[in-house]
Amino acid sequence: MKAGILTLSDKGARGERVDLSGPALTEWLRPRGVETAAYEMIPDEMGLIADKLAEWADSGALDIILTTGGTGVSPRDVTPEATMQILERVIPGLGELMRFRSLAKTPSASISRAVAGIRGKTLIVNLPGSPKGAVENLEAIWDAVPHAVAKIQGDPSDCAV
Repeated sequence: MKAGILTLSDKGARGERVDLSGPALTEWLRPRGVETAAYEMIPDEMGLIADKLAEWADSGALDIILTTGGTGVSPRDVTPEATMQILERVIPGLGELMRFRSLAKTPSASISRAVAGIRGKTLIVNLPGSPKGAVENLEAIWDAVPHAVAKIQGDPSDCAV
C-alpha cells in the first residue's frame, strides 16, 4: 500500500515549526507494509488543501492519503471543509470511531471534526495535528483500513466472513 501524508500547519509551512506528526505516521505505517510515497506540508488554506488532496488522489499513485492538522475548532482549522469539497463519498464511521476511541484518552476529542472518505480509488482520512493524536487515531481505525482500500479499488470478494 502507498500513502501520502499531508501536514497542515501555517507555522510549519513558514519554517517556524518542525513537523513531528508526518514522520510519526510514516514510522507507524512502515512495519505495516505501507510506504509513504508522498509527503508535503502546506498552510491551513482551504483551496491549497483541496487542490493538493485532489491532485494526489487523482494521480492514481496513492492508496491512502492521511492529513494531519486542522481538524479542531480554531478559525484556521479548515481541513474537514477542504476534504469535503473533493470527496466523492463520505465514510462517517471512520471519523466516529476515531472520536469514540479518543474520548477514552481526552475529553477534547469531542470537538474533533475529522472526516474520511473516497475520491476515485483513494481513501482520505483526516487526523489530528499532534504526533500522539495522529498515531492514536490511525490506530483506532487501522483494522478497517486495508479492507476499505481493497474494496475502494474494486476487490470483488464477499465482505462477510
